[in-house]
Amino acid sequence: MSRLERNWQYAEQYPTETDALVRARRLSLELGIEPVSRAVAAQLAGLAAATAATAICELGTGVGVSGLALLRYSPDALLTSIDIESEYLRQARTVFAEAGVTTARLRLIEGDAAQVVPRLNLEAYDLVLIDADPEHLLDYVEYALQIVRPGGTIAIPNAFAHGAVTDPAVRDARAQNLRDLLATVGESPAIAPVLSPAGDGLLMLTRLKA
Repeated sequence: MSRLERNWQYAEQYPTETDALVRARRLSLELGIEPVSRAVAAQLAGLAAATAATAICELGTGVGVSGLALLRYSPDALLTSIDIESEYLRQARTVFAEAGVTTARLRLIEGDAAQVVPRLNLEAYDLVLIDADPEHLLDYVEYALQIVRPGGTIAIPNAFAHGAVTDPAVRDARAQNLRDLLATVGESPAIAPVLSPAGDGLLMLTRLKA
């Protein structure tokens, strides 16, 4: 194992998680959902805290792993989370309730994110997490840039697509969408992009103030 691999492994194992996060992670795996890694969850929690986010939008609820992370250090934040799977949302409601997240801090919406997000208020969110259908990633980012406030951040986990993005031999739609996104934001004067190697990659796009 190389030094970089040891560093990555240490960073992945370092974060502690609440009992609620551990239960939600276990439930995700039982349902065949791949949750964000511990290191990514920790980065999301830290990002929400560092930016003092009070309005957070999540595309892809799952059963609540990333949602719990986003709210972990942000007691004043309201989370709007969207998922097309009713069973996931049913499980997520239980997960959030058992974690002590009140209904006043949580809005769960069942539906297709591509149809729901355009109806949300413009520039109303401090932080937007996109963990939904990768085939529509570019559309989701475009919508997210409209609802995130100037100075706010869009976070996209699984940015390496299990190594597909960094392998030039892989040319499927998911890998190509991510490569196109990385190239576009890297050249945009309106976005500050940061790509972290945590988990399967975490891309953070801060919308710069005009």
